[in-house]
Amino acid sequence: MGVTRQDTTAGGEGAVPAGGPHPVADTLGYLAGRWRVERTVHDLSQDQYGTFSGTACFTRREQPATGLLHAERGEFTWGGVTRPASRAYLFEPTGEGAAFVRFADGRPFHPLDLRGGHCLADHPCAEDVYRGEFSVLTADRWRVVWTVRGPAKDLRLVSVHHRI
Repeated sequence: MGVTRQDTTAGGEGAVPAGGPHPVADTLGYLAGRWRVERTVHDLSQDQYGTFSGTACFTRREQPATGLLHAERGEFTWGGVTRPASRAYLFEPTGEGAAFVRFADGRPFHPLDLRGGHCLADHPCAEDVYRGEFSVLTADRWRVVWTVRGPAKDLRLVSVHHRI
């Protein structure tokens, strides 16, 4: 992964590659395609770890709206038990190369702008708050770190995506 420095804009939660993030011209253009995903999940309250391994496909949507459909599939291991896991999101263009992410059912999730190579996004969920830190590491690798805090959750999820 190379030399890293702590990014103080994220409260030290993640690390950005030395020399700064890798800017991209268009968020959706960068994400389009197939990615291998490796994720660690740390339940900080229980000091337990899990892992996800799979693929994420970002495919073009024409109807009912433009943008990308994100479909992730793989296996999630928690407590020694491995199960199939999947999730889906909708990524809509917002102009000027940025995007807005929605849950598969259309509910709003968060804005996403990778043009500078780095983006922070917050999402309230009941009394918990999800904070995502997105970092474009290279032309073919990006990472997202989600920190989830609140009365129901205390989690840190780190996902690294490698272009296939």
